Parts: sequence; structure tokens; C-alpha cells
Amino acid sequence: MTTAPQPQGAEQAVDAQKAQDVLDQLMKPEIQQSLTTLVDNLPKLTEMVTTLTAAYDFAAGLAKDQVFINDTKAGIVEFFTPVVDTAKGLASAAIEAGDRAEADTQTVGLFGLLKMLKDPQVQKTLRYTQAFLNVLAERQQQR
Repeated sequence: MTTAPQPQGAEQAVDAQKAQDVLDQLMKPEIQQSLTTLVDNLPKLTEMVTTLTAAYDFAAGLAKDQVFINDTKAGIVEFFTPVVDTAKGLASAAIEAGDRAEADTQTVGLFGLLKMLKDPQVQKTLRYTQAFLNVLAERQQQR
């Protein structure tokens, strides 16, 4: 679908109407006040744009710097590897303990319980549990 070309006089009339609309907008007091504020703050805006441009250029340069990317990746891997290894160790210990508990059908009696209480790991866990419960109780009293 083709449109018929407008006469040159019609184009000038449209342009003149647009110019008049812009002038009408510029005559509004709130627009004039905004423009005055903008002109007053041009030095600050120029400084901000310059700083943002420099920051953008720096970030864009880093994003393209393969050495920086590889060093950052290596640093992140180095930081998280021990955390991941510890989490995997705890998870595998929990799974193994669950399997052992599932396989062991022996009843734990009173003497077995007393014997377990002598185990240093059980004592450590009981002390931790007691301390944790004390902290929770103190925090609840503070509320």
C-alpha cells in the first residue's frame, strides 16, 4: 500500500503545528521552572555523566578482559571449594548414619543409653544442645 505524497505546503503546516505545540509546552510555568533547574545543575549533571561514562568504560573493559574473568572465577572457586567439600562431607555422613540406623534393629536399653552418655561425641553434642537451648531461652526473654 502506497500513500500519495503530501504537498510540500502540507508538510510545512504539520512542522509549523509541531513547533507551535513545543512552544506552547515551553510557555508553561512548571516547564520553565524545570528548565531553569536543569540549566542551573548542568555542571553537576556533566560531572555525573562523565563519572558514569568512566565507570561504564571501566566495567565494559573488565567484562572483556579474559585474564580478569579467569582470575575472578578462580577466586570464587577457591573460596567455595572448602565450603562445598564440607557440605558434601556432612551430607555423606548424614546419609551413612541414616543407613546404619536403618540397618541396626537392636533395641537401645537403659544400660546402652548410659554407655552412650560416656562417649565424648555424645557429651559434646549434649553440651552444644544445652547451650543452644539456653541462647534461645535468653532471646525469647528479651522479647
